[in-house]
Amino acid sequence: MILVTTDYITGKEFEMLGVAKGSTIRSKHIGKDILSGFKTMVGGELTAYTEMINEARAIATKRMVEEAEGMNADAVINIRYATSAVMQGAAEVMAYGTAVKFK
Repeated sequence: MILVTTDYITGKEFEMLGVAKGSTIRSKHIGKDILSGFKTMVGGELTAYTEMINEARAIATKRMVEEAEGMNADAVINIRYATSAVMQGAAEVMAYGTAVKFK
């Protein structure tokens, strides 16, 4: 499966199959949330949240690919990510793009 953020793949002609998407909502446990709260007082990277978002992005991408494979797609083009806070310490990450089949 080819994944690109552009709306083309050099040297390939394709037909569009539809939107492929994947999402997940992730949170950290209360202990990590409290430690991150203390970290905001002194500054610096909140590594627990960085890890959470990276993990969520990987899961959302995997689910998007699975949906595209269900459409018999060869690639997903124009991939985008969206993130939103669902509640304190929890975030939704969505990956979406256009599933395409090579001609």
